[in-house]
Amino acid sequence: VQLQAFGGGFVQPWGYLRLSCKASGFTWDYYVIGWFRQAPGKQREGVSCIAASDSSTLYSKSVRGRFTISRDKATNTVSLQMDNLEPEDTAVYYCALTKGLLISLEDQYYHYWGQGTQVTVSS
Repeated sequence: VQLQAFGGGFVQPWGYLRLSCKASGFTWDYYVIGWFRQAPGKQREGVSCIAASDSSTLYSKSVRGRFTISRDKATNTVSLQMDNLEPEDTAVYYCALTKGLLISLEDQYYHYWGQGTQVTVSS
C-alpha cells in the first residue's frame, strides 16, 4: 500500500488550501482514508476521514464546517479542501488508510501512512 500526500503550503489566515492523497498498491473494496495532523509539541489529531464503500465522512469538531473531504473513485485520490484556515491549523498533515468499514479519527486503527505535508497558516 502506498499513500502519496501533496498540496501543503503557506497561506494567510482565512485562506484556503487543498490537500490530496493518492492511494495505490491494493485491491480492497472496503477501506477508509483519513487525514491527520500534528502540530509541534502536540499529539497527532484526526481531522477527517471518508469510507470507500459509501463515501461516509467524519470530521473533527475543530474543522467541521471549514474542511471538506471527498474521494475520486477513478483515480483513488482523497482530497481535503481546507477553507477559512486559521493559524491553529498549522501542522504536518498525513493521510492514512485502514482496511474495512470502520470510520474513525483514532489513529490507532490506521495501519498505512503516507508522508506528511506541511501546512502553515500565518500572516
